[in-house]
Amino acid sequence: MSKSTKYIITSSPFIPDILSGILWQLDINGVNEDEQSISVFVTDASDVDENIIRGQLDRIISQNLIQSYSIEKEEIEDKNWNEIWEMSREVIRVSDRIIIRPSFKTYDQKENEIVLTIDPKMSLGTGEHESTKLVLQLLEGYVQKGDNILDVGSGTGVLAIAAIKLGADSAVAVDNDQLCYENCFENCSINDVVGKVEITEGVIDGIIKTDFDLIVANIQKNILLDISDQIKQRVKVGGRVILSGLMLNNEKEIKLRYQSLGFKQIEIKYLNEWLAIVFKKE
Repeated sequence: MSKSTKYIITSSPFIPDILSGILWQLDINGVNEDEQSISVFVTDASDVDENIIRGQLDRIISQNLIQSYSIEKEEIEDKNWNEIWEMSREVIRVSDRIIIRPSFKTYDQKENEIVLTIDPKMSLGTGEHESTKLVLQLLEGYVQKGDNILDVGSGTGVLAIAAIKLGADSAVAVDNDQLCYENCFENCSINDVVGKVEITEGVIDGIIKTDFDLIVANIQKNILLDISDQIKQRVKVGGRVILSGLMLNNEKEIKLRYQSLGFKQIEIKYLNEWLAIVFKKE
């Protein structure tokens, strides 16, 4: 029986979407998410080892996405860990109206429900994380028919896709990761919104349009602070901004920064240790 190596990874803060996204870029055999850790499975045929994993984790520390991490190593019998991961994926009810399912799961759609088919592959945004759920729930109340949307750090494209399904006329999804670009395109195709979502590989600086009705950014506090001026420039007066990827202790700093730029807070929503804030540009 061949063997695999299991690396159990915890981080502070624990953001499984980010950890999974960065580690799926390696030659691994699967990822499982637990309540406080993720497990990465590597076969004997892969050249991935603890040093390579540490390199990826050090990279997201340098980007201020996490502050610290720890790794435990365990030798185990080899299995199809990707298949096990797929089996663990479930249909997610985000709200009374919004449902997210992976393509390999069936769901009997009910009247007035919006079912988003999302396969995360190597990018972020499965709908399982609290911050994604918060933004999706807020989008229900703030997307207006005919809106033009900007989704910054789009990952799988789930927020841009949801906005279109909720009545937005068009969306721009921007992410600086090529794998996210490819995955976003695949998910837009599955959900029949390719003609309404413009997918861009890059950062917000490269977005020329400056009159978006609504901007969503589910990223991380330091990045949301860094791009606050860019967000202000690209949302129209009276437009809305939904920010998430934020923990409870980030609330004050984000509020101070965006209010100093002329934004008015109109709603804040909490889920466990996470929050999302809605601002309006005055």
